[in-house]
Amino acid sequence: MGDSAASGTGTHLGIASVVEQLRELREHSLQARKRDGRPPKLPSRKALAAILEGLAAALFPNRLGQPDLVDEGLDHYVGHTLDVALRSLHEQIRRELQFASGLPSLSELDAQRALQITREFAQQLPEVRSLLETDIVAAFQGDPAARSIDEVLVCYPGITAITHYRLAHVLYGQGALLTARIVAELAHSSTGIDIHPGARIGPSFFIDHGTGVVIGETAVIGRHVRLYQAVTLGAKRFHAEADGSLVKGEARHPIVEDDVVIYAGATVLGRVTIGAGSTIGGNVWLTRSVPPGSNVAQAQALTEAVVAVTQA
Repeated sequence: MGDSAASGTGTHLGIASVVEQLRELREHSLQARKRDGRPPKLPSRKALAAILEGLAAALFPNRLGQPDLVDEGLDHYVGHTLDVALRSLHEQIRRELQFASGLPSLSELDAQRALQITREFAQQLPEVRSLLETDIVAAFQGDPAARSIDEVLVCYPGITAITHYRLAHVLYGQGALLTARIVAELAHSSTGIDIHPGARIGPSFFIDHGTGVVIGETAVIGRHVRLYQAVTLGAKRFHAEADGSLVKGEARHPIVEDDVVIYAGATVLGRVTIGAGSTIGGNVWLTRSVPPGSNVAQAQALTEAVVAVTQA
C-alpha cells in the first residue's frame, strides 16, 4: 500500500520527466567538457571528512581520540587510526590523479606517485603536530578567556581551521591540489574561516573568534601573527591573459611579517608587506605596504586615501 502510494505520488509530481531532463543536462555537460561516458570519480568530501577526523585523533589521541583510551593502548590506537586514515587518503589521491590525467584508468606512473605522496604526507605528520602545538599555545596565551590548553584544542574554531590548513598545506605542496582544497574547504564550511592551502603560515598563528577570515593562496604570514574575525588578506586585482583568462599562481596576496596583529574587519589587499611588529586597526582598508612597527588606524588610512585621490 505504501509503495503503491509513493509511486503514485511520484507520477503525480512528474519526477520521471525531471530525471530525464537532468540526464540530458549531464550528457550535455560531459560533451561540453569533451568527456565520453562516465567521468572519473573525484576525491570524496565525505571520505576526506572521515580522514581528517582520524588524522586529528591520531595527532591528539588523548583529547580527540576515543574517550575510553588508556595509556597502554595509545600507540596501538594511533597506529591503527593512522593506517585506516592513510589508506583512505591514498585512495582519494589516486582518484585525483586519475581525474587530472583524463585517462579511463590510473596509469602506473600515477599509481606510484599517489603512493609516494601518501608516504611523504605521513612522514610530515610529526612536524604538523609540532606546528599545531605552537598555534594552540599562541591561542591560549593570546586569549584571556581561554582557561586551559585543552579548552583551546577542543573548542576553538580557529584551531580547527588551522589544523585543516596545516594538513592541506602538506598535500598542496606535494601536488595533491584538489584533495588539499577539499580538506581546506571542509574547515571553511564548518568554521567560516577560509584559508587557502597554498598560503604559507609560520608557527604560533592565532585566529581569535575567526568567522569571516579569508587568507588567499599566495599570502605569506610570519611567526606569532594574530588575526581577528572578518580579516581579509586578499588580492587587489587579477591580471588576465590575452584570451581574457585569469593568470594563475601569480603572487597577489599580502606578506605579513612576524609579530603582527590585525584587528576585526580589516582588509589588506595586494602584494603589500605589513612590517614586523605592526598593528592594523579594525575595519582598516589597506592597499599599501607599511614599515615595521606601524600602527594603522581607520581614520589614518581614510585620510591617506583621500590625500592620494586628491593628488591624483
